[in-house]
Amino acid sequence: MQYRRFGRTELQMPVFSCGGMRYQQQWKEIDLADLDPGDQANVEATIHRALELGINHIETARGYGSSEQQLGLVLPKIDRERFIFQTKVSPCEDPKEFLESFETSMDRLKLEYIDLFALHGLNNGELLDWAVRKGGCLDVARKLQKEGRVRFVGFSTHGPRDIVVDAVKTDGFDYMNVHWYYIFQRNWPAIEAAAQRDMGVFIISPSDKGGRLYEPPDKVRRFCEPLHPMTFNDLFCLSHPQVHTLSIGAAKPSDFDEHLDALQFLDDPAPRLDPIATRWEDAMEQATGYRSPEADLWSLPDDRTTPGGLNVPMILWLRNLALGWDLLEYAKGRYGLFSNGGHWFAGAKADELDQLDRQQFEALFADSPFAGRVVDLLAETHAMLGAEEAKRLSES
Repeated sequence: MQYRRFGRTELQMPVFSCGGMRYQQQWKEIDLADLDPGDQANVEATIHRALELGINHIETARGYGSSEQQLGLVLPKIDRERFIFQTKVSPCEDPKEFLESFETSMDRLKLEYIDLFALHGLNNGELLDWAVRKGGCLDVARKLQKEGRVRFVGFSTHGPRDIVVDAVKTDGFDYMNVHWYYIFQRNWPAIEAAAQRDMGVFIISPSDKGGRLYEPPDKVRRFCEPLHPMTFNDLFCLSHPQVHTLSIGAAKPSDFDEHLDALQFLDDPAPRLDPIATRWEDAMEQATGYRSPEADLWSLPDDRTTPGGLNVPMILWLRNLALGWDLLEYAKGRYGLFSNGGHWFAGAKADELDQLDRQQFEALFADSPFAGRVVDLLAETHAMLGAEEAKRLSES
């Protein structure tokens, strides 16, 4: 395993982390009397396989169903110096409630301290305010740090780039968990801002949210030869020294294996990355006229300002992924979260375009490259992606 300094925490972080989102028994808390022995054995085997590989960062969250409870039956049996542990608790308006959630996590986990404690889901301005205002949840976390129950404090986010950058610029956090990978590079300015502040950078779900690369379409497989698409994406992310670790949401012990291939190329990634990236870009340009699925999108009005709460840049990004790279099933799944994902995936589907004042709506985009055709593009995208609804895993 290779390790990187996790910013000012000075922790030596493995370049892959053992994420706790997918190996738990269920997405709701569980009565331990109902715990399936086979499921618990899988959790234990997954943790021990990670440690055998040198993946000594284990992470989870208060909201990951039975994950904390099941880890609480495994981790106390392991020498505490062998692993770096992270859990996450969502901020709330009442800091006392936030503290109670933390105490519940500690009761579940049966650990004396947490290495990395994240405020989970700083996805909009209100949640960020609940975190960083005087007397808010960040102050609670810092008090826990002074008491020795938390070593370092960070945040996780699924929010728009401006919210992520604002959170970084508070200078209140030691690290962040953020979405950024080959198909979605929007948050790079936030990563640069974090690097300027010597913050640790943890990439969330690069294989799943990064395109369901464990089940890639044939086109994506061909682009990435001789690498597996997950290996390519890992190598792309880790070729940037500002990035310190990628979460592997392992559901079973063998799920780590394919990612290990990236390690052999990290010293000189360009000869592997460059020709593959060129194939991706050529295909996107042929389908859309752009070499990136994100080109010209992120300055467009989003759900916070558009009538009907349409997250136009995200919708058009999903359209480009489907057209250029055949990531149709991924795009359908993500599109299905609109109107269902809350602040974790904000915005509405484009299923009520006939109720919009088209002239007024198009006027918002008059100075963009999409002037005069935004509504038509949204209608096309909805016809392509809009047949199914989806729920976040924690609600399924």
